[in-house]
Amino acid sequence: MTSPKPKTTQTMKPETAAKKLGVLLSATPAEFRAGVVSRDEFNELQAKPPAWLSDLRRNGPHPRQVIAAKLRISISGLLRGGITEPLTTAEIDALKAENPEWLEHERSVQAENRKEALRLKQR
Repeated sequence: MTSPKPKTTQTMKPETAAKKLGVLLSATPAEFRAGVVSRDEFNELQAKPPAWLSDLRRNGPHPRQVIAAKLRISISGLLRGGITEPLTTAEIDALKAENPEWLEHERSVQAENRKEALRLKQR
């Protein structure tokens, strides 16, 4: 009989952890970017976010997927609208208040896509 292998700790790259946490990697502290993140560390970050993580989630700069979600459009819609750089929460709020024509159009496109997906799901 062979002895059971010791459990290895699951780890992820900082890029993966930042994406799963919904933050921009370049805005995270150097010590976060420097090494790997274990599953336990990741779970701890989610359960009890440190001040830097809470601040990033609240104020940004935000990655594309978060910007798109806050604007209720797709990531492709962001690109069509000319948004290629990370935005802060204040910049996103200003964009919402301005409500340019492209944003209105992308929201309607996204709404139609959601309706169609729901219709297909109900078949």
